[in-house]
Amino acid sequence: MSVKLGLLVRLEAKPGKEDALAAFLESGRALADAEEQTVTWYAFRTGRREFGIFDTFESEEGRAAHLGGEIAKALGDIAPDLLAREPEIRTTDIIAAK
Repeated sequence: MSVKLGLLVRLEAKPGKEDALAAFLESGRALADAEEQTVTWYAFRTGRREFGIFDTFESEEGRAAHLGGEIAKALGDIAPDLLAREPEIRTTDIIAAK
C-alpha cells in the first residue's frame, strides 16, 4: 500500500450542536468502510466546537471518488443544521507514513 494523497477537513459546530456533530462523525465510519479506495479515515476533535476529518488515498481517482461519495453528500445534508460555517477542505500530499 502506498498512500500518496490525503484530505484534511476542518469543521466548526454551531453552539449546542457539538454532540450531534460528534455523533454524525462517528456514524461516518460505516460510510468510509464502504469506500474501497479510501485507505484510512479519521474523525477527530480539536476543541470544544472544532472537529476534523483526515483521510488518505493511493490515487487521485480515490480521492475524487471520496469527494463525490456518500460521506460528502451526508456532510452537505447536515451542514446547515450543525455547522457554524462551511467546511474547510484541503488536499494534502503525503510525504511520509508509517
